[in-house]
Amino acid sequence: MAMREHGTRTRSTWGLAVFLLVLVEALGAQAQPPSFTLPGRKPDSRESWGAFLGKAAHVAISREYSVRHPTNRVFLDPASLSRIVKEGNLGNPKRLSEFVRLLRPDITDTHALVLFEIKPDDEESRGEGREQARRYLTALNEAVDPDKQLKGGSDFEGSLFLEFENGGALWQLSWRTPEPGVTLYRWSYRRKKPNASWKERAAQKEEALPREEVEQRGELAEQAIQTAYDKGERPEGFQGQVYLPGDCN
Repeated sequence: MAMREHGTRTRSTWGLAVFLLVLVEALGAQAQPPSFTLPGRKPDSRESWGAFLGKAAHVAISREYSVRHPTNRVFLDPASLSRIVKEGNLGNPKRLSEFVRLLRPDITDTHALVLFEIKPDDEESRGEGREQARRYLTALNEAVDPDKQLKGGSDFEGSLFLEFENGGALWQLSWRTPEPGVTLYRWSYRRKKPNASWKERAAQKEEALPREEVEQRGELAEQAIQTAYDKGERPEGFQGQVYLPGDCN
């Protein structure tokens, strides 16, 4: 009898533990941003919405650098170190080890001999950017000719705005280069203000970009920025404007 009671208590305890585990996992899943179903990504993507915005930021910042230096030879990710050395006429790409030749810096200017790594504007990411830029520069400078040594770039900052509808939501992407080779970006948001120009709304209080805005409009952000730089037709569903840094000055 005692053995049966013990077995019953054991099964009950085990069943309760399994139930609590399932409940905790379910609550945890609900607490996470719905990062796997956001618009603008492949159905099987496991990329967080923060990384999705990062991709849009990389497109804008790297394209803006190219626009500002139209006569320079500028390589953007996904150009590899091997390609940069070869096509940039910097030296012998065979000097690159197999462990680094496929690395891809965000921006490499082989005319100005500078390099930039783009990261979110927080201390952890800044440290990662610093280390990545150092690694790229070390690898490149071991392969390039003595008179073509590269360094971390500087004096690169800017801001652009995305207006999704007249008088509606206004997103801002801004970036700065606080240390050589590390360009930091951040997204911000301005509330709706009907019948106000985008410049009037840009002067409003800056707020953190709401997650629901990303979920609703994330699909269009990168497409709209890409189209603005390519001077093409606006993407389907995008009724607003992209104000590039030249417009913001």
